Amino acid sequence: MSSQASKDHPEGQKPPLLVDDHTVATVRDSRILVLMRGLPGSGKTTLAKDIEKKYKDSCRLISADVHDIKPVARGASGGEYAKLDDELSTCFEKREANLVILDDTHHDRERLDKLFDMANAYHFSVVILEPKTPWRLDCAQLKDRNHWKLSLEELKNLRPTLEKDFLPLYFGWFLAKRDEDCLRKTSHEFLEQLGNLKAFKKRLQAYGCEDKQKLDLLKYFGKSPNILHCTAKFCDYGKVLGSEEYAQQEAVKKAYSRGYTLHISALFATPRTVGAQVELTADQLLIWPPDAEKEVMPKDILPRGSRAHITLGTATDVQDVQTGIDLLEFVKLQQSGREGESLGELTGTVAGKVSYYDNGMWLLNLSRKIEVRSIFSGYYGKPGVQVPLRGKKGLLNQCQIM
Repeated sequence: MSSQASKDHPEGQKPPLLVDDHTVATVRDSRILVLMRGLPGSGKTTLAKDIEKKYKDSCRLISADVHDIKPVARGASGGEYAKLDDELSTCFEKREANLVILDDTHHDRERLDKLFDMANAYHFSVVILEPKTPWRLDCAQLKDRNHWKLSLEELKNLRPTLEKDFLPLYFGWFLAKRDEDCLRKTSHEFLEQLGNLKAFKKRLQAYGCEDKQKLDLLKYFGKSPNILHCTAKFCDYGKVLGSEEYAQQEAVKKAYSRGYTLHISALFATPRTVGAQVELTADQLLIWPPDAEKEVMPKDILPRGSRAHITLGTATDVQDVQTGIDLLEFVKLQQSGREGESLGELTGTVAGKVSYYDNGMWLLNLSRKIEVRSIFSGYYGKPGVQVPLRGKKGLLNQCQIM
């Protein structure tokens, strides 16, 4: 980086994926689409090239400038993006890089929606980065800095679309691809072992089966999130009250695009969902909303962070949000002094004691917590994108366990 570029992007203003070692290691094992966003001349390209240099062995930088796409107030329907989108699609399809950087202004919502759809289709998480240069919104300075020679009036027309933060459907921790594959395999083994327990086979009524019938839990929980994650704050693109205030919190800003290790202490299954209980650390609780538990159980007093979970699968017509509600039902029972009926142990990757809480509620307290690496970011695409639960083929054979 040149001395001038270093002044433009001071060390303290660089995103974690450039300066934090744990984040860098996590990003290398993830699939991430980085969308540079900002006015022409604000420093996007400098930042994009810094990231490309950092991850040169596993990164691909695609630039709108290279395709001669002028940054003016435009929509996504024009043909100017055809070649760029072909390059992006080919990169995704051929898995040419785990980290893909797209350098453009990204001021148009229609255009962004198309990119979010592409990322979801190829199971890429999205990180939106904006340069922190002092002049990033100063049109007078940008007039002399942008190589497109855009006029002051053209820049002022673009500025309103880029002044406000772009809020996601929800913020959360998105699992690194390697760890996601491992956890999906762990979920598969949990459901297989649980389904084969004699105690489980005797209590099938809650799952719509008669005693002694065989229930394939993998088929029963036939849906799984496109990318495994632990939701922190549901925003509905800013429509939820308090979303903008949450996004503006200093702790949230510092956390964005940073790598975190999540600790899974238990797996659970109900007639509606199968999930993983996440124990948040003190650092992670800093970005956990104080009202997260009250949102779904307003009449109960529950420990902060007790709703933290990863949805592994849901039954037909059940929404992902139900997983957190099911987890809180376990928490409430435990708060009341009920530990559940001990009904056996599982072995292998999912070793631990199995407890039954009536109404088809099963909890596996793991003998050793499972660690999964993640990136804190936002989900910006359409809600409800899911994939079928996968079997063992093609998944990793080892988990990282504490």
